[in-house]
Amino acid sequence: MALKAVHVSDVPNLDQVQENAFVSLYSTRFSKGLELNRAAISLRIPKFLVIGHRGHGMNVLQSSDSRMKAIKENSILSFNSAAKFPIDFIEFDVQVTKDDCPVIFHDDFILSEENGTVFEKRVTELCLAEFLCYGPQREAGKDGKCLLRKTNGKIVKWNVETDDSLCTLEEAFQKVEPSLGFNIELKFDDNIVYQQDHLTHVLQVILQVVFEFAKDRPIIFSSFHPDAAQLVRKLQNNYPVFFLTNGGTELYYDVRRNSLEEAIKVCLEGGLQGIVSEIKGVFRNPGAVPKIKESKLSLLTYGKLK
Repeated sequence: MALKAVHVSDVPNLDQVQENAFVSLYSTRFSKGLELNRAAISLRIPKFLVIGHRGHGMNVLQSSDSRMKAIKENSILSFNSAAKFPIDFIEFDVQVTKDDCPVIFHDDFILSEENGTVFEKRVTELCLAEFLCYGPQREAGKDGKCLLRKTNGKIVKWNVETDDSLCTLEEAFQKVEPSLGFNIELKFDDNIVYQQDHLTHVLQVILQVVFEFAKDRPIIFSSFHPDAAQLVRKLQNNYPVFFLTNGGTELYYDVRRNSLEEAIKVCLEGGLQGIVSEIKGVFRNPGAVPKIKESKLSLLTYGKLK
């Protein structure tokens, strides 16, 4: 199975997808598909599924493609803009603030500027009120703090054509089109070694919001952190969990992140439903594909080569 990563504005009419199109996961907008039952998880596999990356699309601030700077990524506006296209899920990154509130933000650090001095603050070391004070404010007449971003080694202003406020996971459940599925990436810093107690606490905080507000919305969990992926599977069996990997295109201290074979082991040991791999990792190691199939795991892919 494969996930096709495209900009939502390039999404075709999915009624025209050919019968041999690759498939992936769950769809509220398809009536035909295959049933997959594993433990308490029941999935309907459609013929084709499109997921909006960070909603309408990630922001590439120095790109010549205006679509990469059209709408603030990972925002309510971005999510609902994506919902206007024929997609089934949106993907976004969730971190937990110092005062235990799940928020949606991709980068590990928030960058800002004050009196000509640029500074950065780790998202997970901010309380919710501090986090929300950056960027546009929902309260009329209130100005937010400047939001910057590091892109290709350069720090630039996070300027987009249509801006929006930072948001929480709870807000996303309450304000985003309810038929749209959520692919919730559990975001952790690659450069930190997390203790299991900390991971468990963070995941429980996220799950509390999901259980309270998800209702009938389709949910997928995914993470590049192997322990977090396995832990969220242990903590719940309502929603499928996928292990994210670069497939060996980048190397990490944790060897479980360095190949598709290791990803298979992570999934089988933790009872995960499948792998999401950078497509280059699959091209480099096509022999892993039948092994994934033999292991009865789903394979999704992402990356620019898609």
